[in-house]
Amino acid sequence: MTDTSHDRLLIIDFGSQVTQLIARRLRELNVYCEIHPYQNVTDAFVTEFAPKAIIFSGGPDSVMREGSPRPPKAAYEAGVPILGICYGQQVMMHDLGGKVEAGEHATAEFGRAYVKPTEGRPDFVKGWFMDETGQEQVWMSHGDHVSEIAPGFEVLGTSPGAPFAITADLARNFYAVQFHPEVHHTPNGATLYENFVRMAGFAGDWTMGAYREEMIRKIREQVGDKNVICALSGGVDSSVAAALLHEAIGEQLTCVFVDHGLLRLNEAEEVVGMFRDNMNLKVIHADETELFLGELEGQSDPETKRKIIGRLFIDVFQKYANEIDGAEFLAQGTLYPDVIESVSFSGGPSVTIKSHHNVGGLPEKMGLKLVEPLRELFKDEVRELGRELGLPASFIGRHPFPGPGLAIRCPGEITREKLEILRKADAVYIDQIRKHGLYDDIWQAFVAILPVRTVGVMGDGRTYDFACALRAVTSVDGMTADYYPFSHEFLGETATRIINEVKGINRVTYDITSKPPGTIEWE
Repeated sequence: MTDTSHDRLLIIDFGSQVTQLIARRLRELNVYCEIHPYQNVTDAFVTEFAPKAIIFSGGPDSVMREGSPRPPKAAYEAGVPILGICYGQQVMMHDLGGKVEAGEHATAEFGRAYVKPTEGRPDFVKGWFMDETGQEQVWMSHGDHVSEIAPGFEVLGTSPGAPFAITADLARNFYAVQFHPEVHHTPNGATLYENFVRMAGFAGDWTMGAYREEMIRKIREQVGDKNVICALSGGVDSSVAAALLHEAIGEQLTCVFVDHGLLRLNEAEEVVGMFRDNMNLKVIHADETELFLGELEGQSDPETKRKIIGRLFIDVFQKYANEIDGAEFLAQGTLYPDVIESVSFSGGPSVTIKSHHNVGGLPEKMGLKLVEPLRELFKDEVRELGRELGLPASFIGRHPFPGPGLAIRCPGEITREKLEILRKADAVYIDQIRKHGLYDDIWQAFVAILPVRTVGVMGDGRTYDFACALRAVTSVDGMTADYYPFSHEFLGETATRIINEVKGINRVTYDITSKPPGTIEWE
């Protein structure tokens, strides 16, 4: 998408898993930016895009490898500020006359490091070295290192493993850092981005209000007078997508709520009633429980389960699309993190983490084109857009719920018995969280039923029932997450309730894994 009504910043993606976090930091500053893979960024592209500034992302490759990613020559000749990050710094030094060497043990850095300033405080680092020790914590992830900076550059900051941690060619407004200022573990990294865009002269005029207007225009241009069916789950993403589409095309929108038998307790009734009664949308309640559970029977591999659910979703939508005259589009609430985890960097080295049922386009046989109005947004931005659209707080504040539903909270084979146990345990857990006033402090919370039975004692009898794991995480954008620090009193009280109230569970555990190395969901 290329928007011409705002100053634009171009992010050239060299395959880093956290490139989208750069975009997030810029959006927090109300700067309009677009991410494009390096393969697509040619000299002609840069000229047509006419960026006000450019950022080179990090990446896993080595600039010394023949055929490794490079920016086009036009990027350096555009006469605009450039910021190179990690691999982006190395490629900038390499291209402009410096030297990069393979990582030796003494110069490779992975994880937390500390950068100290050199003499002088140019605007790029203004207000950054504020720590009382005179240094700043950063997050490093590099094996190769810059051994000689390019002509015209000077050193603004150093670390034990990166003598050129921050460099700048002030005459050309070229800046480069060896660390990742976009990640949470560089606590003051946002200041560097703020300084960079201020020096580049951005007006900071890109807001959710502007995004709303632009998306409504784009939806109308894409759809015309045709009808659209929207995949509605009742979660934040699909709710906001449906509201945005309804504002854009009104009666041309029909929402399809697929009840795949993998929903939480009473969820189907609540969602269908909520959208029909509160938002006056056309909603089809597609009860396809038997279809989904039938095909999932006997399946235990998580990727197989996801693919079955994704295929069946497409089949179900095709069936209902055939019943709607003029339906040529399928709308989904796909977000940036879905795309990041699902789609390998086109032609490049980024790694696919897991499949998402609502990413990757639609088979040609379906005959529907895709509308994804939230594809460029992170979860917190979606909530902001929901507020802009006037959605009730109860919609906007809901914890994320995955499209595959309870299937990915049920490791191993899915059975009706396990789903029923899981629904009840999850309801008790969420009730506990709400009663203790913790719901809004938590990004996502749920129960996973484990594929193992354990021996227990209840009363005077022996039990042999399932164990379950409680999961609750805090996060800003879903890209990284940490477990929520419940008190032992809360966990003990919750475990007692689940064991007493949910037949089939006799052991409760709490998952304290962060993301990474784990994902938020269990599968």
